[in-house]
Order: sequence, then C-alpha cells, then structure tokens
Amino acid sequence: MRGEEHGCEFPTNRLCQVSERGLRAFRSRPASQRQRTDMVVLAHIKELERLVTERAPDLMASHGIATLTIAEMLILVGDDPTRIRSEAAFAKLCGVCPIPASSGKTHRFRLNRGGNRQANAALYRVAIVRMRSHELTLAYVKKRTKDGKSKSEIIRCLKRYIVREIYSQLCVPKTTQITA
Repeated sequence: MRGEEHGCEFPTNRLCQVSERGLRAFRSRPASQRQRTDMVVLAHIKELERLVTERAPDLMASHGIATLTIAEMLILVGDDPTRIRSEAAFAKLCGVCPIPASSGKTHRFRLNRGGNRQANAALYRVAIVRMRSHELTLAYVKKRTKDGKSKSEIIRCLKRYIVREIYSQLCVPKTTQITA
C-alpha cells in the first residue's frame, strides 16, 4: 500500500516495516490515541522538511530526491562538509564508487559493498524514481541499454551521477559575493 495513493504526501510503506502482531496491537488502541500518534508523526515529518529545506533548498527542487533522502545525506555529511575533500571521497563514503572487476579482454566495474548502507539505499531509491519518471534519465537508460549495459550497471552509473549532484549542493562551499 503506497501512501501517495491514499492522499498521503509520503510513501509510508518505506518508512518502516510493521509486523502483523504490531499492526493488531496498534489497531486495538482507541482512535484518539491513534490520531495523536499520527499527529506526532506528521509534526516530526514537517519539522524534518523544514530543517532540510533550510539546509539544502536546491536539492529539494531536484527530481526524485525526497526529504528523507536529503536528511540521510545530511546525516552522512555531518556538521563539517569540508572534511569530505572530493566528489570521489563522497562517492566512496556512500558506497557507490566503482571497483574495477576486469578479466582478460572484458572491462567491467562492480558495485562497492562498503560505505554507508543507508545512504546507498537512499541513492538507489532516487535512481529508481528517476528511471521511471525523469525524461533525461529515461533517455540515458535507453542509450546505455543500446550500449549493452545491464540494469544493475546502469543503476551504478546513475547513483554515481546522483552523488555528484548531491556533493555539489552539500559539500562544495558556496562563494559569497562581497559588495563594495
């Protein structure tokens, strides 16, 4: 069940996994208590959205990058974004830097299994959303498919591209204009 289909702004099925027993226990609560819980969750989501918009307004406008994804990236970057010296270092931190896996005449790269797994999962979600609904990404996927790339290789390339975009927004210091 997707949250967007039922008038909710956020994909609730991805926020948490609920067991059948936990769902029954939640439903056995009085309606007023459930409504209070819903209101608390909504308040937290709105506060998170406010904080993310304050810190990374340009990323909020990017296609497929949601509030929770940006929050995950902000957690990864931390308080000092200058500690991440390059885009390649940020890619390694996210676990999306390509690792050569060539053999003989075959030149391939494989996915890095290291790095922050939550950030990697967030990048995967962004890549999948863009593969479904972003015109430029759809054209890129079509081109790469013609080149003989598999879906996982295309996703690896897309995740790297998304990391470049996020790095430029979060880690590169903004130049300030000095007025005379």
